[in-house]
Amino acid sequence: MKPKYKRILLKLSGESLSGPEKHGIDPDTVLSYCQPIKQLTEEGVQVAVVVGGGNFWRGRTSGEMDRTRADHMGMLATTINALGVADALEQLGVDVRVQTAIEMRQIAEPYIRNRAIRHLEKGRVVIFGCGTGNPFFSTDTAAALRAAEIEAEIILKATLVDGVYDSDPNVNPNAQRFEHLSFYEVLEKDLKVIDSTAAAICKDNDIGLVVFSIKDPENIFTSVCDPSIGTLVTN
Repeated sequence: MKPKYKRILLKLSGESLSGPEKHGIDPDTVLSYCQPIKQLTEEGVQVAVVVGGGNFWRGRTSGEMDRTRADHMGMLATTINALGVADALEQLGVDVRVQTAIEMRQIAEPYIRNRAIRHLEKGRVVIFGCGTGNPFFSTDTAAALRAAEIEAEIILKATLVDGVYDSDPNVNPNAQRFEHLSFYEVLEKDLKVIDSTAAAICKDNDIGLVVFSIKDPENIFTSVCDPSIGTLVTN
């Protein structure tokens, strides 16, 4: 199979990095995700990654805590995950850079769009941490924003289900899977595949989205070659 896209953005949830432990980072799980990323770079695909932080902290479920402070803690959690993914890629011999939306120069580069694009053009994987750098925005929104800024052709969203359904397939055995949706339908049906802000950014900038299962890590590579393995969302 040959990749259909030249520049992609992969969205990894924090929970997916925790493996069977359901918390923290499981090194074997992260390495299994990095193998197909390496394969993509070897095929000449430029890969950017946005990571969530839910395996450590979720700002929106922080109870009575000040939401801005809670979201800042979540941004730090995404940086831990970005460094973990970077380390796994480096173990595999992949050249990688971490950029964060909140400056922490001792451990990562600050996010600079032109520098990120230059890294991609040189074949380096670029991992974006700290979300958008602002509270009240999810890492899905960060993925859509960064994809628009670096002119990615597609966003790959790795999930625990094999696409988008009209209801939760873990609860409803008769849930219907969509093969193809428009962003208008995602917003109209309130399908929760990505938040409304992220969907609007993708819609306005004509960026496609593939939602696929990461239970088989090889799907990271396969989804770039054959988006039909998941649900394709476009305009």
